[in-house]
Amino acid sequence: MLSRIAESLFWIGRYIERSDGTARILDVHLQLLLEDPWIEESLACQSLLHLMGSAAPADRLLTRKDVLATLAVDRQHPASIAYSIKAARENARRAREIVPTELWECLNTTSARMPRKVATEKTHDFFGWVRERSALAVGIVESGVSRDDAWHFFNLGRSLEQADMTARLLATRSLTVASGPSWTTILRSCGAYESYLRTYRGVPSDRNAAEFLLLDRLFPRSVVFSISRAEQCLREMEPRTDRVGVTDQAQRVLGQIRSQLEYRPIMDILNDLSNQMDVVQAATSTASEAIGDRYFPTSAVPTWTGEAS
Repeated sequence: MLSRIAESLFWIGRYIERSDGTARILDVHLQLLLEDPWIEESLACQSLLHLMGSAAPADRLLTRKDVLATLAVDRQHPASIAYSIKAARENARRAREIVPTELWECLNTTSARMPRKVATEKTHDFFGWVRERSALAVGIVESGVSRDDAWHFFNLGRSLEQADMTARLLATRSLTVASGPSWTTILRSCGAYESYLRTYRGVPSDRNAAEFLLLDRLFPRSVVFSISRAEQCLREMEPRTDRVGVTDQAQRVLGQIRSQLEYRPIMDILNDLSNQMDVVQAATSTASEAIGDRYFPTSAVPTWTGEAS
C-alpha cells in the first residue's frame, strides 16, 4: 500500500475517534459544571483547555461558552471537534481510490452539517450527534472493509486515539475530585456504565471504576484493550520474523506501557492518576511518531497542537 494512502487511513481513524472522544470529554465536563455548584467555573475551564492541549487566556475569566467556542466548533483550532471532522474528511478525499464511497459520503455530510455555533441548551444534543456520526463512520468501515492493511491502519489509528482519549477522560477526574457523581458520569460518557454494572454489580467506586476503564481486557474503550488492539494491528501488518526481542519501536513502546499498567497495583495508579495518564498519552504519542517514521516517512506526523488538515 502507498504510504500516502496508509497515512490517510491511519489519520481518518484517529480523527474520527478524536471527534468522538472530545465530544465525550466536553459532555462529561460541562455536565459536572452544572451538577456541582462548588466548582469554580473559570478555573475548571482553564484546566480543561490545558488538558486538551489548548492554551487558555490568562487575562479573563472563562465560561462554558468559551470552551464550546474553542473545542467544539472552531474550525481552525487543532483540538476542536469541527477541526477533527474536517481533517477526517480531507484525508478521505486524499484516499478516494480506496476509501469506501459510503464512508466518504458520511464524512462529507458530517463536515457540511457541522454547526458554527451551539446554543448552551443544545450542547448535549450536539455531542450526541457527534458521537452518532462517529459511530456511523466506524460502522461503515467495520461492516464493509476487508480485513487487509487498509483496515489495520484505520483501526491502528483508532486504537491509539482511543487509549489517549480514555486517558484524557480519566484525567478530568482530577479536575473535580470532590464531586460525588464523577465516576458514574465518566463511565456513562464512555458508554461503559452498563458494562461496569454487569461486571462489578455495584455503585462505582474509585478503585473499581478506574480499574475497569484502565485495565479491563474485554471492554473496548479501556486503555489496555485499546493498546492491545493497536499491538495486534502492528503484528498483523508485519508479522515478526526475528527470534529474539521486539525490533519495532511502536510495538516496544506500546508493550512497555501496557505491561506497566497491567502489573502495577491499581491503587498505586489511582493515587497518581493524573501523572499516570500523562505517561499513557506520552506513550501513544511516541508510538504514533514511530509508526509515522516507519510507514509514512515522506511527511511529518501531525500532532495535537499544529497539525495540518
